[in-house]
Amino acid sequence: MPAGSDDGFVKDIRKQSQDFPGWYNDVVRKAELADNSPVAGSMVIRPYGYSLWENIRDPLDALIKQTGHENWYFPALIPLSFLQKEKEHVAGFAPEFQLVTHGGGKELEEPLVLRPTSETMIASVLRNYIQSYRDLPVLTNQWNNVFRWELRTRFFLRTREFLWQEGHTFHETAAEAEEEVDRMLECYRQICEDWCAMPVFLGRKSETEKFAGAQYSTAVEAMMKDGKALQAGTSHYFGQNFTRAYDLTFTDRSNQREHPHSTSWGMSTRMVGAVVMAHGDDFGLQLPPRIAPIQVVVVPIFRTEDEKSQIQEALGPALHPAAGVRVKVDWRDERPGFKFNEWELKGVPLRIEVGPRDLAKGEVLLVRRLDRSKKESVPLLMLKSRLPEALSEIQQAMYARALQFRTEHTVRLDSLAAMVDFFEHRIGFVITPWCGRAEDEKLVQERTGGATTRVIPKNAAKPAGACAVCGTPAVSDVIWAKAY
Repeated sequence: MPAGSDDGFVKDIRKQSQDFPGWYNDVVRKAELADNSPVAGSMVIRPYGYSLWENIRDPLDALIKQTGHENWYFPALIPLSFLQKEKEHVAGFAPEFQLVTHGGGKELEEPLVLRPTSETMIASVLRNYIQSYRDLPVLTNQWNNVFRWELRTRFFLRTREFLWQEGHTFHETAAEAEEEVDRMLECYRQICEDWCAMPVFLGRKSETEKFAGAQYSTAVEAMMKDGKALQAGTSHYFGQNFTRAYDLTFTDRSNQREHPHSTSWGMSTRMVGAVVMAHGDDFGLQLPPRIAPIQVVVVPIFRTEDEKSQIQEALGPALHPAAGVRVKVDWRDERPGFKFNEWELKGVPLRIEVGPRDLAKGEVLLVRRLDRSKKESVPLLMLKSRLPEALSEIQQAMYARALQFRTEHTVRLDSLAAMVDFFEHRIGFVITPWCGRAEDEKLVQERTGGATTRVIPKNAAKPAGACAVCGTPAVSDVIWAKAY
């Protein structure tokens, strides 16, 4: 797992500009999002980190259900023979398999794979439920954990066990299935942009980058503050690949046996890491209000029990009607400056400072995590209405800031030499015309020290002219970046 002291204590946060990976690990641990596990390559998600995940998970679950999907649960143990039926799929996952070979003190007749993904299990099970076109579509989703033997692990981004949702759907026609792919990618865009304040590019993956066993893959790609790309969600069209491999058929409208067209799509706890890296600064987290576990923290400033009672009496009616706003009052016996630093570290969007002098004037001070030095005096009587307004303003400002950062760090280039120079001296995304050849991807990756295609932008016009890499006629634009 990531570097850090064994006792879990992080004294100082490293600077983003000097050591971005070190900064990330420090923030995750010091803000109490997650910590190392006794099992190498896995992590313990602490309550604050899990609450952040829930605030991403729950609106996504609502979107999934609104689009007609139902939540199922399938076993985490999958017979190895199931995975071996789809050769391209098993080849893509084989290096990441974790096998159970013994149970009940005996060697198993067939090894069981700890679920790396569930296409094989679901296609096998649904043979019992799909008989006719009248049974279609079947729209499943499950929230679960999966296991992949990652060699280089990092909190939330790559661990050997992680949490996610995986949708699997089965359709009568290819057109219906492809509509589903687009529909779910749009759900992921909404979660990224509307909830996590993180702008994304949508589009298809290249043949090289697509999911093993898919006919094509689509993704949403976000830019982190170090200029790297993070694949935030994926949606895949499998065609009939898996239903053929697992002999899943239905009787169509012409009374012929046919294989359904299937899709798969997923978003995981790596979204927590994405939020950290897209918005955090040298002081710690900055959390978009819509997903922040605590939206408003109140830091009372008092010296005597009488002053404390006055603040309690004043704040009770002022905050109680603020329905829907997640508020915490920090009554701990600590210095105000200590509390300010801790809640800034944890990324709480709004802080209320209130002491006897503020009460004498009938007001409190609001401080935004977004711009730490800006303070706003708010009358107590206006607090009920001002808090939702201020949180909405912060949400919009965080998205606008992230979009500006992405715009400032995205360039259009037309030659391999310019791409090499960019990735040597700058950070961010490069958009070029491209012919689509895998040989170009390999060459760019070698020459730039790791830049790969991220997505072919959705609805982009066909570029006029030549591929930036090889000079042959271009068929599309493509976005290149170094990625997590």
